[in-house]
Amino acid sequence: MSLEKSFKKNSPSFLSFFPPLCFPHQVCAYLDWNLDGLVEMIWEYLSLTRVYTKPKGKLPDWNEPVVLAKKEPTVEDFCNRIHRGLLKQFKHALIWGASAKHRPQRVGKEHVLEDEDVVQIVKRV
Repeated sequence: MSLEKSFKKNSPSFLSFFPPLCFPHQVCAYLDWNLDGLVEMIWEYLSLTRVYTKPKGKLPDWNEPVVLAKKEPTVEDFCNRIHRGLLKQFKHALIWGASAKHRPQRVGKEHVLEDEDVVQIVKRV
């Protein structure tokens, strides 16, 4: 007998079937309850930072962020994650997002990035 047949979806007995979680809300993948909040909590708990790239003259690539796993990731960490040789040609970076005082902000490689910042790297010629 399946779980659906044994309990009605919204009955109290159906909700009591699931064990309590450390997440303050009930989560159910089957019914798609609170999955977005759980994902955000996991990102914060693991101290992961999503940084998006922006090619010159184009829109940011929102589909594939560069994931940095440090408490305070810098532009230097971001460059090393993309390619080791990028720092040798690094001139400055343009930042959009929570870590920028104005948009865009021109920064060096010591600048600390925040979650969901957008970075455009400018190289020496």
